[in-house]
Amino acid sequence: MKVTANTAMDIQFFDQSEVPQPRDQIRIEKLTPEPYPDGWRIKVNIEVTPFQERPSLELRIRNEQRVIAELSIIETMHRHMEFTVHVRGVTSPYGPYWAECDLYYEDRLSPQHRVSVPFVISPNAQSQNQQEEVKS
Repeated sequence: MKVTANTAMDIQFFDQSEVPQPRDQIRIEKLTPEPYPDGWRIKVNIEVTPFQERPSLELRIRNEQRVIAELSIIETMHRHMEFTVHVRGVTSPYGPYWAECDLYYEDRLSPQHRVSVPFVISPNAQSQNQQEEVKS
C-alpha cells in the first residue's frame, strides 16, 4: 500500500486585505480623539497603513494658544494604537482643540504624512456621559 501526502498548507499570518506596504506608501489612516467624561484626559486612537518597516509618530494635542500634550511613538510594531493623554497647563479643559499626528521614518522634522483633527471638550459631554453611566 502506497500513501502519498501532497497536501499543501497555506498559513496566513495576517489578513490578506492588510498586506504590508513599503515605507513610501505608509499613511495615517485614522486619528480619533475622544475626550473622557472628566475633560482632563483624551483617548486617542491611531491607525496606520500595514507596514513592512516600522514607522515613528509624533502626536500633539493643542488648543488655540499652545500644545497641551505631546507623545512620541518610536518605531511602532502595531498598526492599531490607543493612547491616553492628559490636558495640562490650563485652568479649564473645556474648549476647541486639535489632535495632530505626524508619521515619519528618519527625520521627524520632515514627516511623510500629517493629519490634523479638530474636536471640542465640553462640559455637556461630561454630564451626558454621567447620565448614560447611571442608566446602565
